[in-house]
Parts: sequence; C-alpha cells; structure tokens
Amino acid sequence: KKIALAAAMIHSPRLLVLDEPFESVDPVSSATVTDILKNYVAQGGTVLLSSHSMELVERICDYVAVIVDGEVLADGTIQEVRAGGTLEQRFVELAGGRETVEGLEWLHSFSD
Repeated sequence: KKIALAAAMIHSPRLLVLDEPFESVDPVSSATVTDILKNYVAQGGTVLLSSHSMELVERICDYVAVIVDGEVLADGTIQEVRAGGTLEQRFVELAGGRETVEGLEWLHSFSD
C-alpha cells in the first residue's frame, strides 16, 4: 500500500483516487500516510478516498458521499451526512438497515 501510494504521488497529480489506502497498514504507517495526505490537500491536491471504515472517514475527510449500488444517497460535510448520529449509523440507515444483509442469518442462532 505504501509503495502504491508513493508511485501515485511521485508525479504530483492534482487528484489522487485511493481505494482502502489504510487496509493492512500498521498504525504508525497509517498516521504517517494520514499526515502526508493532509499536507497534500493543504498544498491544493484533492483526494478521493473509498473506504468501509467510517471511523477513518470521520477522522480524515472533509466531504463525504454515501454510495450504495452506484447511487449517491447522501453527500455533504461529515456533520451534514451524519445527521446527528455517527457516520456508521447513518450509512447503515441509508443502506437499508441491518435487515438487508443477506447470508449472515445463521449467526443469530449462536447468539440465542
């Protein structure tokens, strides 16, 4: 991941498109990459980041869009999209709630 990020940034592009850039990255490297990306944005760059980690998105993003099945269901600042809750709660709500998850029903039998 770190080498891929370095390769993407070496030519100083105006836009970085990153898909799960912190997946399988240790915490120290994650903090370093976050600093690098924040500096990149401060210098006028734009980062388009795709992630399933809502905590990460809340921590480092300025603007967010919730996209489900290719449709933008909400977009705006973190505060606007959160609508008073956490970003994870809002994402689950927008995605149809917990009832729409298929294939995990069998797990409920172990928690009874």
